[in-house]
Amino acid sequence: MSGAVRTGLASSTGPDAPAPARSWRRWLLAATAAWAVLLGVLTWTSVRDDPPTVREQRSLDQAGPVVDRAVGELARAAGATGLLELGPARIASGCRVTPLADGARLRREVGVLAPTGTERAVLAGIAERLPASWRAEVGPGLDGPVLHADAGEFVAVEGRPTVDGRVRLIVDTGCRPLGSGYTPAPAAAAGPEAAALTAALRSLGRPSDDAPELVTVACPGGGVARTARSADGPGPAPSVAALAALAGDAPLLDSPPVYAYRTGPVTVLAELSPDATRLAATVGCPV
Repeated sequence: MSGAVRTGLASSTGPDAPAPARSWRRWLLAATAAWAVLLGVLTWTSVRDDPPTVREQRSLDQAGPVVDRAVGELARAAGATGLLELGPARIASGCRVTPLADGARLRREVGVLAPTGTERAVLAGIAERLPASWRAEVGPGLDGPVLHADAGEFVAVEGRPTVDGRVRLIVDTGCRPLGSGYTPAPAAAAGPEAAALTAALRSLGRPSDDAPELVTVACPGGGVARTARSADGPGPAPSVAALAALAGDAPLLDSPPVYAYRTGPVTVLAELSPDATRLAATVGCPV
C-alpha cells in the first residue's frame, strides 16, 4: 500500500500559487478608481471655488470692455465713409469651459463697405490702421482674403468678405466663464442717423420706427459711432428705386438685395428681401 497514490491533495506549488497576483490586480484597480474619483472631486472643487489663474479663464464680464474697445478701433479703422453698420452684442451660452463648467461667448460685428474686387485692399487698409499690438495681417482664405488680429486678452478679430459688396469684421471672446455677465456701455443719445433712418423708411412706404435699436461704441480718439437699426417682417420686397432720390442717384453700393448710400454724415444700409426689410443708418467715428 505504500505505493498507492493519494488524490485530492494539492501540492504547495500547485495551481493555487497565482492567487497573490490576482489579489494585487484587484488592489491596483481599486486604487485607480479611487484616484479617478479624487481627481474628479478636486477638479469640481477648483472650478467652483478657485479664481481664474490664467488669461484663458478670464470671465465674460472681464472680456466685455476689451470687445467694446476693439469695436471702436475697427470703426475708426474702417473710416467714416467705409463704416456701414455696428452690430449689437450677441451672447451665446451653452459652450463648455471645462468638462464640468458651462460658459458663454460674446461676439460683436462691424460691417464695412467693400465693393466687389476691392475686398483685399479694404481689409489690408483696415489692418494697417489697427494698433500695432494687434499684429493684424491679411492672408488667403477658402472664400477670399481673411483678416486676423489679436485685440488682447485672448479676444480674436476676424474679417471676411460677404460677396455682396461688404466685409464683416467679427470680434469674438471664445468660450469663457460667465462671471457676472456682459454689461454693455450705456447707449449714447441718437443723432442724425435717426433722422436718416426715418427718411429711408418713409421713402419705402414703411412706418417710421419710433424706437429703433441704437448701437453705439466709443471711438479711440473721442466721440461716438452710432447705428440706428430697424427691421420689418416678411412681405413684398420694396424697390430700391424709392431710395434713389435720397442717394442722389449715386449709391455707394447697389448689389440687390443690398443697397447703401450717403446722406450728409450718415451712411444708410438697406437689405430689401422678401424675408425682411432691414435698414441701418450709421455715423462713424469723427475724422
